[in-house]
Amino acid sequence: MKIIDIRARTVPISRFADASIPSGGLTTTMVAVVTDVVRSGQRIVGFGFSSIGRFGQQGLIEERFAPRLRQAAFADLSDETGTNIDPFRAWRVMMTGEKPGGHGERCVAVGTLDMALWDLAAKIADVPLYRHIACHGPAAPAPSVKVYAGGGYYYPESDVGRLADEARRARDLGYTRFKLKIGGAPLAQDLKRIEAVSTIMRDPAHVAVDAMNAYGRDAALQAAASLTPCGLWWFEDICDPLDFATLAEVVGSYDGAVAAGEALFSVAEAKLLAAHGGLRKQRDILLFDPVHCYGLPGYLQIVREFDARGWDRDRFWPHGGHLFTLHLVQGLGLGGAEVNPFCFQPFGGLADGTLIAEGRTAAPDLPGIGFEGRTSTRQAFAELVGERS
Repeated sequence: MKIIDIRARTVPISRFADASIPSGGLTTTMVAVVTDVVRSGQRIVGFGFSSIGRFGQQGLIEERFAPRLRQAAFADLSDETGTNIDPFRAWRVMMTGEKPGGHGERCVAVGTLDMALWDLAAKIADVPLYRHIACHGPAAPAPSVKVYAGGGYYYPESDVGRLADEARRARDLGYTRFKLKIGGAPLAQDLKRIEAVSTIMRDPAHVAVDAMNAYGRDAALQAAASLTPCGLWWFEDICDPLDFATLAEVVGSYDGAVAAGEALFSVAEAKLLAAHGGLRKQRDILLFDPVHCYGLPGYLQIVREFDARGWDRDRFWPHGGHLFTLHLVQGLGLGGAEVNPFCFQPFGGLADGTLIAEGRTAAPDLPGIGFEGRTSTRQAFAELVGERS
């Protein structure tokens, strides 16, 4: 087999189910890795995209990393049998000549292609991705995993009422936990938002808040003091991701759980967080986004680093909110997965017909990641593959 084409396209994605609400121009890049392997009359194609929260990486993908894959000998990309892609070997090909440090957002470009390569490898093996990667987990995959609904962005009008409606919709789908955004409004307004969602989810311990790295030191400490009586599930992305001194000070003053790591992109940065962020291994949460950490190979480096430091894998709740992260949680034995059921379409959410029961679900039992089981995602990738390269 061989890779015969790699296609990429950057598309807009919105923080809101209603895409007409301004969302800051956020984009992501979708990719298709096309092979010459044919099954049931169709070429096997691996699909991936740049996860959620950064911008599209089409330039780096097309100019720097996809050419390395195209130009590589298949022996440098294949597994030991010579019948399938080995994404770890492909990752090393993509990283050829890259210097340490200076992660910028090249990590996202590599992670985008890496997602497609894992989708491809699992499809060729004819198994769901979580089973294909289970050898990197501590045990056989569980039949289901914990999930929570992410979202809760600020609405330009009727904010608290519309936020409450969003949380209610998530609860009615079977989610028992919900995450909303804070830090973009006065603290008094954020406390009203928290109260509204806590009422709907029936327990503030089922509500997480995400400050999206908005706070400086003084505001972070003030927010932590105000949130302590709320009894929240966790307090996420408090300050600048590299301001470990402020993070450690907040952790030391806050009795609840803190969640961090979403905006850190390498094992080197993860080591700094572990050494200087003050996180407590029995209480706090690790949010690294696998796609943004150079893909699964880079993410596994981070998981193993924290394994060695005595952290349990149930402390990992990867950022993303889509099918790829759900597979990783199930296959690697992690704590649980974020799901974006309403926003970041067509990529947020799960396969069509997926049931959420008491805050738990499972990855689709389809070969690969299972994007084909979600109508809107399948259509988006079909359009990409249908384009001329």
